[in-house]
Amino acid sequence: MLTIAILLSGFSIFSALILAFSHFRSINYPEQTQTRFMGVVLVLTLAGLQLIHFVYLQLGLSFIHSGMYQILLFAVAPAFYLFSKPLLKGPDHFQASHLKHALPVIAGYWLPISIALPMAFIIGAGYLLWLSHSIYALREQRSRFHLELTMLGMAFMIALAVLIVGLSLPNLDEKLFFSLYASAIGGAFILINLAINLSPRLPTKITEAASETYATTTLSNVDCDASLHKLTSLMTVDRVYENNELDLQTLASQIDLSSHQLSELINTRLGKGFSRYMREQRVDAAKSMLLAESSASVLSVGLSVGFTSQSNFYDAFREITDMTPGKFRKIGSISTPE
Repeated sequence: MLTIAILLSGFSIFSALILAFSHFRSINYPEQTQTRFMGVVLVLTLAGLQLIHFVYLQLGLSFIHSGMYQILLFAVAPAFYLFSKPLLKGPDHFQASHLKHALPVIAGYWLPISIALPMAFIIGAGYLLWLSHSIYALREQRSRFHLELTMLGMAFMIALAVLIVGLSLPNLDEKLFFSLYASAIGGAFILINLAINLSPRLPTKITEAASETYATTTLSNVDCDASLHKLTSLMTVDRVYENNELDLQTLASQIDLSSHQLSELINTRLGKGFSRYMREQRVDAAKSMLLAESSASVLSVGLSVGFTSQSNFYDAFREITDMTPGKFRKIGSISTPE
């Protein structure tokens, strides 16, 4: 058990650093600044815990009894809450009321370790109940991302197991407890990496599903057909998607709608979220250019239709067509008669 815990601690540290610098980008979390920031805070907090677990289990250095460890311990649950709330409940800009989540973190520094550990897990249980309720509310959307929800459920079970072990700490050997805790965090990192690799657009999919679940209509006084016609015109005639800085609010203002109204219009009438809609518009335009302008490089095509980088273009093109832009051009040139 000790060897597994040490290996998973090391894996968690490197995995957290990779996630912090590569995953939490605007393309994965469009218009979710708080979620991106808190995601980085969350994985770095877990990395800090795992680093302390590693030096304790491998080197015998007892930083687990330090105030810094207790700060990190109390920070995990609030960081996860502030990361996941905008995904599950819609955009949530920073408010002064959010500072209340820092109170346990500050108090945790001063508590004796014998009180701090069980108290941190009790507070974590409260956040866990909120998460379970939020996930249950998405049950109607489970057919859209069954595999991802399964892995999320597994992560939830790991968190529940950690809670049970944490509350049983007085009856457990200290080294065994921290071995189990480090292994649980490592297991959660494995699930996170699997989910991201199997479904790179998972955050966007969850946000879209949540918005459909919780939405109350904003279109009561809107001529939806006329608005859709104007939206189509902006895409096909004005080609507004070529502006790589185009966002929901800017596009909505051009149709005389609020951002919430345009988001609901696209969701309810077109069956997709804004980000997916924009990727489809850009990929469709790129498909035409790839075949019509055979001398143009793939990168120049992607940039000209509004993508900000080659990687963003390739990811979106593969997501929508199940092939790379180069393969699409090759197949198209073979099937097109001279």
